[in-house]
Amino acid sequence: MPELGLILLAAGRGTRFGAEPKLLQPLAGRPLVRHAAEAAIASGLGPVVAVLGAHAGRVGAALDGLDLARVVNPAYADGLATSLQAGLAALPAAGSAIVLLGDMPRVTARHLQDLADAFRRAEPAPAAVVPIHAGVRGNPVLLNLGLLAPALAGLSGDQGAGRLLAGRADVLECAMDAGVRLDVDTPDGLAALR
Repeated sequence: MPELGLILLAAGRGTRFGAEPKLLQPLAGRPLVRHAAEAAIASGLGPVVAVLGAHAGRVGAALDGLDLARVVNPAYADGLATSLQAGLAALPAAGSAIVLLGDMPRVTARHLQDLADAFRRAEPAPAAVVPIHAGVRGNPVLLNLGLLAPALAGLSGDQGAGRLLAGRADVLECAMDAGVRLDVDTPDGLAALR
């Protein structure tokens, strides 16, 4: 059983971005979603599962040639929780999972490795390791599935693990750079990265 797996959430509609799929917008010569996928693979931490939904065919094609598994979430319109659950179901059995967002191109393999290192060093094992920058939690997040699997299975609507973790005392915060707070939601946001 792998110690850790990675889930790339790439199922959303990206409606705040406009008519064209946000995750396919070019940044540094590659589709936005490919940056996060390449970081996940480059981390070398474990198997990667990409969860697709809206624009599944086109977003999936943007990931061609990468060493990752793909799963389509037919219920993506019901909210983020369904995509997280689809990713967990498709992940080979693992004790923990790092959940990445497809619209965060400044997250690097080093960020992911730092989350995993912090988790391995912690005694006792935390429920999660979350990055923090300037006092605000960001993404990606490492989830201890041994402690959180039942609660994650019970999530619904447009919520990820953030609300679940907010009230827990056993969440480890890991200071990181601004890349863990930078997601692309609008054309202006993408233009600022270029």
